[in-house]
Amino acid sequence: MADQYAQSHEGGGRIRTPSIRWGEPPEGPAVVLLDQTRLPSEEAELACKDVPALVRAIRSLAVRGAPLLGITGAYGVALAAVRGEDVDEAAEAIATARPTAVNLGRGVRRAHAAYRAAGGAGQAEAAAAALAEAKALHAEDAEASRRMAGHGLALLDELLPGNRHRLLTHCNTGALVSGGEGTALAVAIAAHRAGRLRRLWVDETRPLLQGARLTAYEAARHGMPYTLLVDNAAGSLFAAGEVDAVVIGADRIAADGSVANKVGSYPLAVLARYHHVPFLVVAPVTTVDPDTPDGASIEVEQRAGQEVTEFMAPRVRGVGGVSESRSVAPAGTQAYNPAFDVTPPELVTAIVTEYGAVSPVTTDGLVELCARSRQVTMS
Repeated sequence: MADQYAQSHEGGGRIRTPSIRWGEPPEGPAVVLLDQTRLPSEEAELACKDVPALVRAIRSLAVRGAPLLGITGAYGVALAAVRGEDVDEAAEAIATARPTAVNLGRGVRRAHAAYRAAGGAGQAEAAAAALAEAKALHAEDAEASRRMAGHGLALLDELLPGNRHRLLTHCNTGALVSGGEGTALAVAIAAHRAGRLRRLWVDETRPLLQGARLTAYEAARHGMPYTLLVDNAAGSLFAAGEVDAVVIGADRIAADGSVANKVGSYPLAVLARYHHVPFLVVAPVTTVDPDTPDGASIEVEQRAGQEVTEFMAPRVRGVGGVSESRSVAPAGTQAYNPAFDVTPPELVTAIVTEYGAVSPVTTDGLVELCARSRQVTMS
């Protein structure tokens, strides 16, 4: 078996199990993941010992979130190289496991390029180069997370002076999607630590409940003041004046500033605009894709209708470790289940990256930001 579970972790405090790590147990190397399909019931590690196992983990959402998928892709290439597998074939399989998150392909290409560049020195050296590149990307993402949190909090304080912020977030954007403390949730954590978070409103995020299962889990571990709500209740919160800002992440940002994020993000942007509430997108600059010209060009992943027609409970240890499900619609019901929707740039107040914020969100602004990031990287 290429998938192997380690002992679960229990107890309070922050999440103690890293979202991803490189493991070298006696039985061979593995990409070890915190299986997010088992949260919040338990923190259990999933050891992926070959590329097919890693691809299954990506598609099943055992590992998810744009920055973490980039790191996963890089480690996957290293895994294939260390195991002596066909690295070109492995890179293609991993990069196409999920189509919308641009970071996945970028992480794969980065480790693949390092592997090829070192190929003349021998297989062992090339594999070591791919692994070193994956570890470097992992460390860089942790630093990017820290910097995004700082820029995001500074922008909130500028937009909402003198307030303890009431922030609404969607899906999950914390340590579970990052090498650090996350993207949008990292901003909320920074506000909490600074004593400037009054309330974190957590959308449950149907159909897979990443908000209820994962964001609420992380917020509780950090001791944050949070409240969970069904997605459709967001409008009543805005109407009651209970939301100071919306803070979300992104899986791909097109060249014109259109933002693909977990489905349900676009309605929040419309609500925010109507109620004159800032709508902030927090993502690393690697999520900006200049090769995707606009929102209409973003390929939106369509997922199985079963996720909508059945209620899937988190997996727990048991016979086969299989998820429990219960039908919530008549047999044969067809379901529309896009994983993401696209928010146009005119509804986005600012895009916050580790290199600062772009506001207003324009093509020229994003071009300038990406150029600045390259200059910093080369210096």
